[in-house]
Amino acid sequence: MKGLILAAPTSGSGKTTVTLGLLRALSEAGVNVRGAKSGPDYIDPRFHEAACGRPCMSLDAWAMGPEQLRALATKGTPELLLVEGAMGLFDGAPPAGRGSTADLARTLGLPVVLVVDAGRMAHSIAPLVAGFANFHPEVTIAGVILNRVGSPRHTGMLRAALEPLGIPILGAVPRVRGLEHPDRHLGLVQAQERPDLDAFLDRAGDTLALTVDLDKLHDLAAPIATVPAPLPAKPPAQRIALASDAAFDFAYPHLLDAWRAAGAQVIPFSPLADQAVPECDLVYLPGGYPELHAGKLAANTVFLHSLRRASETAQIYGECGGYMVLGQTLIDATGTPHAMAGLLNLETSFSTRKLHLGYRRLHADHGAFPGTWAGHEFHYATTVRAKGEPLFTAQDAEGTKLSPMGLRDGAVSGSFAHLIAPL
Repeated sequence: MKGLILAAPTSGSGKTTVTLGLLRALSEAGVNVRGAKSGPDYIDPRFHEAACGRPCMSLDAWAMGPEQLRALATKGTPELLLVEGAMGLFDGAPPAGRGSTADLARTLGLPVVLVVDAGRMAHSIAPLVAGFANFHPEVTIAGVILNRVGSPRHTGMLRAALEPLGIPILGAVPRVRGLEHPDRHLGLVQAQERPDLDAFLDRAGDTLALTVDLDKLHDLAAPIATVPAPLPAKPPAQRIALASDAAFDFAYPHLLDAWRAAGAQVIPFSPLADQAVPECDLVYLPGGYPELHAGKLAANTVFLHSLRRASETAQIYGECGGYMVLGQTLIDATGTPHAMAGLLNLETSFSTRKLHLGYRRLHADHGAFPGTWAGHEFHYATTVRAKGEPLFTAQDAEGTKLSPMGLRDGAVSGSFAHLIAPL
């Protein structure tokens, strides 16, 4: 199995569109290709899966050790793995950028294809690419894809400027209408919410097939060292009811797969469809966008009543959006309050937004996930009221002690942090 990292100098360079177009184009050409995403991301991986029809994993070089990264990267039997980077190539957690896409490239031993937004530059592209190519001796820039070029003349100027560097130019992707992604406060609009998804992916695939040398790209890929699959860890419960729909879609596949491998039964259900919680030992409410569906969730009495009943016999854990639903009130962006499950003494609001972002080192002595975990926080909700026993002690990526996170009331617990991997 071989792989490549697709990275960029900055966020917003178009690497997601380029990655999706390459996944679709290579898949259509008969290549057994799979995508992966660097860092903590729930949304982009679902687009990867739609583009090539194969599962996509998040590979987080901050939260995961080298063995887990290699095991996840080589899972399955694709001949080619395309890993989409996050932010800029060397951007990671403070203070030194740990967990960056460059860290992942070094850990997996993979070359990097740099996707450069060349729309507003010409000859200046040369020192930019040269700087990235020479910045770290263990990070190899194996090729460049020029993105958002304006014309054949513009492309010629860019190629002439880069020629002395000796780095292969794999293609020049023009500005194309209809390849923009609609987004919202946590990133792209989710794949399942786009009725035009297949048409969009076909358009991206056709564009990349015409403008990028797919054979040369494939030839640059390097082998990934395989490792034995790790022994499955004990799952948090044997029967896990998983909330799964447009409001609760931020569950990491690697965690769900690990629980199944350890013998747990994961039973999906849809709170948005007002389905009752299945019989289980643990109810897992992952993150998502419950704030966009707060009115409907508040009216779904079958779901809410069954959740309250489940709290009498099972553990219940809510993560970020799921945590908010376990509270008493969720105030939406218009300032309208919506009654939630009332299982935690918690009120959250989107009417006053504040960004909370960063890696977290978390420890819990009780609740559904005791022990020490690597996690991530990314949300705009504010806490109006939170009373009760905290769930986690917390530190940030630099080891600075933070205020305790989350709440626990008997068998019910949750926090704004997304758990990535045990430490």
